[in-house]
Amino acid sequence: MKKLREGFTTGSCAAAASLACCLWLRDGHCPERVELILPDGRSYTPEIVPHEDGSCGVIKFSGDDPDITNGMEIISRVELLEGEGEIRFSAGEGVGTVTEQGLKVPVGEPAINPVPRQMISEAVHSVFPGRAAVVTVSVPGGEKTAARTFNPRLGIKGGLSILGTSGVVRPMSEEALKDSLYAELRMRVIQGKEQILFTFGNQGETAIRPLFPDICIVQVSNEIGFMLDSARELGVKKLIISGHPGKMTKIAAGVMQTHSHTADGRREAIVTHLALMGAPVELMEKVYRCVTTDAAMELIRKAGMEEVWNRLADAARMYSMLRVRSEIEIDTIIADAAGNVLGKSGVRG
Repeated sequence: MKKLREGFTTGSCAAAASLACCLWLRDGHCPERVELILPDGRSYTPEIVPHEDGSCGVIKFSGDDPDITNGMEIISRVELLEGEGEIRFSAGEGVGTVTEQGLKVPVGEPAINPVPRQMISEAVHSVFPGRAAVVTVSVPGGEKTAARTFNPRLGIKGGLSILGTSGVVRPMSEEALKDSLYAELRMRVIQGKEQILFTFGNQGETAIRPLFPDICIVQVSNEIGFMLDSARELGVKKLIISGHPGKMTKIAAGVMQTHSHTADGRREAIVTHLALMGAPVELMEKVYRCVTTDAAMELIRKAGMEEVWNRLADAARMYSMLRVRSEIEIDTIIADAAGNVLGKSGVRG
């Protein structure tokens, strides 16, 4: 198997660009490359793109990771201030601003995470020890790109976040997704949300929102197990888990990572509960041959055995409660794409 190439985070790019700015200010010319030691200990030596205003850019390389910021230019401009002091940060074009409490960066600050802030500060002070400065980070096109990230859900307005912990992007890693999911859940807990509804994606949220207009909804993607663990860790007391039968029947089979490449079990779960209800063998055989859950739903509707969805909701609730060791009160709802409730467990009314 081909070894996948690693890349470098937006935080690494911003720190390298900041270092180049400082060297330009000190030496009178922009370096072609800089060397930056990343938090994981390795050396990063990107090419520098000089700009007429004295700012410097680095083209982000994400390796073989499908990162939407790959190929974008991360630009830093350093303005030295009088005397000693801390580094302050400013959001330039395409870099977001934090507008909600609960993230690692205070409200009103540029969405530049703590490790990149530290990297940038160290880069500036490696050239100008102890000097106060303002660093403005920009990502041209970042506002449009940010609409395809989790930033709008996190209350980050106006652009992208400058991210990274190790300084390195590991190909095909699920860690970035999990970090975003966890960040939103943590933010909602800090904001004091007492009840949270988990759903799987935009379609699920759109479908279920009219039924729960006042409940905080957090999307979990395929990471239901990870998010249940996170909810338990963060002290969540009550959850509702809602989704299409295609996802919920996997949970009813005990599957806690619902991507099709990881596991399935949909047909098996449905057929098992149909059998426990005494369904005709012919129906169960037809359901088992279904390629999609939607096809199975239609067969079940015509057979008048829609009670199976309540049984599957019970099973999904049981497995979810087991995952959190019964430390969270959990209800489950199985709903179709139009938001029609097919089955539920633990939900009143």
